[in-house]
Amino acid sequence: MVDSPTVDTRRPEHTGPGEGATGASARARRVLGLPDPVERSEWRTAAHRALERLGGPVGLAVAAAPTIAFVAADAAAGLGAAFAALGATAVLGCAVRLARRESPGAAIAGLLVAVVCAAVAALTGEARAFFLPTTLLPAAFIAAYVVSLIARRPLMGIVVNPLAGGPRAWREHRDLRRVYTLSTLVISAMAGANLLVRVAFYLEGQLAALAALQVGVPVLFAVHFALTVLIARRVAGRSAAAPHPGPLAPTHP
Repeated sequence: MVDSPTVDTRRPEHTGPGEGATGASARARRVLGLPDPVERSEWRTAAHRALERLGGPVGLAVAAAPTIAFVAADAAAGLGAAFAALGATAVLGCAVRLARRESPGAAIAGLLVAVVCAAVAALTGEARAFFLPTTLLPAAFIAAYVVSLIARRPLMGIVVNPLAGGPRAWREHRDLRRVYTLSTLVISAMAGANLLVRVAFYLEGQLAALAALQVGVPVLFAVHFALTVLIARRVAGRSAAAPHPGPLAPTHP
């Protein structure tokens, strides 16, 4: 546990511009009876970074719009209207991403996903087939996670370690290897649960539930990713701060 820093309660003789502004804000809060601002915790920061990784509120809305438009239009006017709504929102979403100067590859990838899902639905003639590619996709991730664990190279370590600032030889670092192994096991279980639930809703034709999963599940995975980065960064920092024993002095008979 880290001790709180000692606070000097003496009145300063001079205040700079920043200190004056802080003092004025504190006095205003006292006059209005407002609580002092609370510093954002590391966990909230991790959640905030996870949201930013998904593009923030605007990015989430852009990603969710085609799916929601497809399901709503299908329920209201049938499959033809659903394709029209999907096409309009997918193209608009691509334009918004480009206007926000996001990666052109990500913008085009979102458009291609919509095209593939629409093509599957058109070939089968069923609206639920729109969700078939994303329903089966978790199976590929599960296979990748399992293979990485069997090879003793947990996939979360390969992806997260560069972002966490961990050492290159993280596989030789017992604590970091445990973090990445546990994180890979957790995300494998999440992917497995996601697959089972998606398959169940797909077989029952629950389009609204499938749409909710398609919109909400990426947020959960992004939060897990951000928490893994945070924990790995802490573990790597503790390892770097730990004293290392010096070279052994030669012994003489």
